[in-house]
Amino acid sequence: MSSVSSPLPEGIFSLLDTDLYKLTMQCAVLKFFPDTLVTYGFTNRTPHMRLSREAYKWLAEQIHKLGNIRVTPDEIAFLKKSCPYLNDAYLAYLSNLKLSPSEQIEIKFTLINDTGSDSDVGDLEYTIKGLWVETILYEIPLLALTSQAFFKFCDKDWKYDNQEEKAYQKGCTLLENECVFSEFGSRRRRDYHTHDLVMKGLMRATQDGKKNGWKGVFTGTSNVHFAMKYGVNPVGTVAHEWYMTIAAITDDYENANELGLQYWMGCFGEGVLGIALTDTFGTPAFLDAFRKPISAHVTAESAPKGEIKTYAQVYTGIRQDSGDPAYFVKRVREFYDKEGITDPKTVVFSDSLNIENCLEYKAIADKAGFKPVFGVGTFFTNDYTNVSNGEKSKPLNIVIKIATANGRPAVKLSDNMGKNTGDKDKVQAVKKKLGYIEQEWQEVDESNRWTKK
Repeated sequence: MSSVSSPLPEGIFSLLDTDLYKLTMQCAVLKFFPDTLVTYGFTNRTPHMRLSREAYKWLAEQIHKLGNIRVTPDEIAFLKKSCPYLNDAYLAYLSNLKLSPSEQIEIKFTLINDTGSDSDVGDLEYTIKGLWVETILYEIPLLALTSQAFFKFCDKDWKYDNQEEKAYQKGCTLLENECVFSEFGSRRRRDYHTHDLVMKGLMRATQDGKKNGWKGVFTGTSNVHFAMKYGVNPVGTVAHEWYMTIAAITDDYENANELGLQYWMGCFGEGVLGIALTDTFGTPAFLDAFRKPISAHVTAESAPKGEIKTYAQVYTGIRQDSGDPAYFVKRVREFYDKEGITDPKTVVFSDSLNIENCLEYKAIADKAGFKPVFGVGTFFTNDYTNVSNGEKSKPLNIVIKIATANGRPAVKLSDNMGKNTGDKDKVQAVKKKLGYIEQEWQEVDESNRWTKK
């Protein structure tokens, strides 16, 4: 059984069809690391879900087309209005940017059994290489295109029916239960049309929520293109990539978190894009850096009368993206209390959420005195059932991570060893250097979490 054909253009047709944090990081990279060379690697955490030869051909063609896309004057005008923290030098750079996928992306497709048929399946590998400031934009489009290729050609046992209504009902439930949330589903969406239907449903839920006086808030979407299309805020700050790459460039893992925080504030200033990501090298190592005084040259223009604040004081909150959320909330509550920080802080939950998770984590965060915010991703943009049997249609679980920077391996430890990435020897060396303690959060695969009993 096949899905209904999408009425919208295939593939990616806007460079803003990406998550905001790719643009904010690109802005900071342009300022501080414009000559850094990097590579990225691709991992399919659902390796049994392979592309066919036909899907691969389509995907390769769509990747080639990325080189033809330019940011339009209307898109630059939107960024100026909605993202005032993106400086003029960056917007000028973005206006003239031309990607070169034929030079920057190497694709390898290894067939399992080559019969010459378009239905033959194989394993897909990507290597992305080039200047960090350019190649940083490939991750989200490549992941979205890979997912679309799989569900366009390989798994066609699904339909678009009720996608808008499902998103509407989910949005209503979150709003009625006073949740503050955004849409985070670009990277693993089923396709562009699904993403569009989801946004329509969420916008309708928002309108009805206002009419009904519900206290929840839909804050916007991480996808800049859809934020522009639907007139909502683009949402996001920074990704693990920022800390991973800085650590690889400097080979200074003991100070990598502090350097990441320092450079970020050096680009955007105090109180701007102020949600910090905690788990790149484990939350304990991050909190050690978070409690430190902000470097003098960063605060020189903003700190009154030489007052020196800590990063924890200045940042508006933190994002939880791996490990046990309940334990995380307990840990950071103890941290803020010990630091004598009493003003209410935000905790953003973004790790494979569904409705049940959001309500559970909201109760935990509310009780601890935090302001909980939820970035809901795959549950919005890739929530389908099989037409043939009514069972859940499992999404691809795929990632693209920074692999090297200036020739050094980049690694991520997170708060769950199931999410560790990078060169194995380097991972072990960094763990030893930081005194990292292994943690295992049994629900690491979001496609399984939704079936939690």
